Amino acid sequence: MSLFTGTSSYYRQYRPGIPDDLAGRLSVYAPDVQPRRLLDVGTGTGRVTEALMPYFTYIIACDNDPDMIATAEEALRPKVPGGTTLSLVTSTAEAFRPPAGWKADLVTICRAFHWLNQAGVLALLDSQVAESGAVAVFADRSFWAAENDWKAAVKQIINDFLGEERRAGGGTFQHHNYPYNEIMEESPFNQVEEFTVPVTRTWNTAGILGYLYSTSFAAPSPVGGPTGGFQDRRAENSPRLLRERHLPREQRVLVRVGRRSA
Repeated sequence: MSLFTGTSSYYRQYRPGIPDDLAGRLSVYAPDVQPRRLLDVGTGTGRVTEALMPYFTYIIACDNDPDMIATAEEALRPKVPGGTTLSLVTSTAEAFRPPAGWKADLVTICRAFHWLNQAGVLALLDSQVAESGAVAVFADRSFWAAENDWKAAVKQIINDFLGEERRAGGGTFQHHNYPYNEIMEESPFNQVEEFTVPVTRTWNTAGILGYLYSTSFAAPSPVGGPTGGFQDRRAENSPRLLRERHLPREQRVLVRVGRRSA
């Protein structure tokens, strides 16, 4: 069972996409060839694929959760430009194999990277990426990382209801102690460029709750669903600042792009 079973509708509605300027910046790492091929690993409901669709003409997006893929199919298929091929595949990153002869000009791995066998997936990608292609790994920070007052209040409610140890489906989340740039530097894509893209997002309480239901640690199944005790606890115990309509969140998307040595 996927760690995100039951979350796809929340994921599509409440998970933010990537900034438009990030999509354009990522696209320049792919060689200007035709067809121009994108592989989006751990696509979820297709937010990254959707943002990059204008820049590529042959896109494969994979995810191990069939509900996520079905949601991505419904959302993305009507938006595919003429002349563009989109293939949505239910597969883990570790098991994915592209069609014979197909090689990506750019691989994107957004928030899924910490769930993967990272070194193993990067090694597999060596045979799936074109000679001049690149692999981009990027993410922003989750609500579990509390760097302002209202996010700290959200984290406290999560801790009160779910405990201090962060869940992940039926287990617990294990942090990686090895920095991603070092993992990439020890992979075939060892020439690593790092940059950040600032982004401001505005949240409200409904959006925060929907986002939490899209996560592996507060998905509906362990916390009782959108009408269960978690929502009741949030409504009863939220401090005043979480009842505000607009909660700004300044953050940054950290991007690492790896290429092979010349």
